[in-house]
Amino acid sequence: MWPWEHFALGYVAVSLLLRGTKRPLTSETFVVLAVATQFPDLVDKPLAWAVNVLPSGTTLAHSIFVAVPLSVAIIAMSQWYRRGRLGVVFAVGYLLHLPADVLYGTVTTGRRPAIEAVLWPLVAKAPSGDAPGLLTKVFYFVGQYEQFLTSSQAVGYLVFEATLLGVALLLWVLDGYPGISLLRTRRQRG
Repeated sequence: MWPWEHFALGYVAVSLLLRGTKRPLTSETFVVLAVATQFPDLVDKPLAWAVNVLPSGTTLAHSIFVAVPLSVAIIAMSQWYRRGRLGVVFAVGYLLHLPADVLYGTVTTGRRPAIEAVLWPLVAKAPSGDAPGLLTKVFYFVGQYEQFLTSSQAVGYLVFEATLLGVALLLWVLDGYPGISLLRTRRQRG
């Protein structure tokens, strides 16, 4: 799943969750959510693709054996510091990343769910050899994406993409544009 898709999915979930509590999504929760939805990729991909510490870009932080206990610890720590809402937002954003990766190919192209993506180290990942470099891998996947967009399977994917991003954008507007104040503050300082 692409970063913007992870963020949009997390945003929809957290916006709806907070809507049920009548507590609006703030700029602070927006930033925590943005980091949380990207967290597994921010950990695993550099460690696999840039420094060759992990066998693949979906291992350590993508594993349910790491994600669940880490999320519980973050919620507990945030409660300790009286910031429980931020811990829950982080956990929701982080934990949604995992099933999103598992089901992404199923939803977009009809492939079987990639459950093995979240079972490391019980399910071993094939080593990718020497770390090719972070940018090399990014450019490779962007090229694959461009090629996919020219295929017949792209139509269903684009409908999924437009729907997900459209719902997230609508909720962001209804939520009062959380996060936008950070840009205004930064511009005023500059």
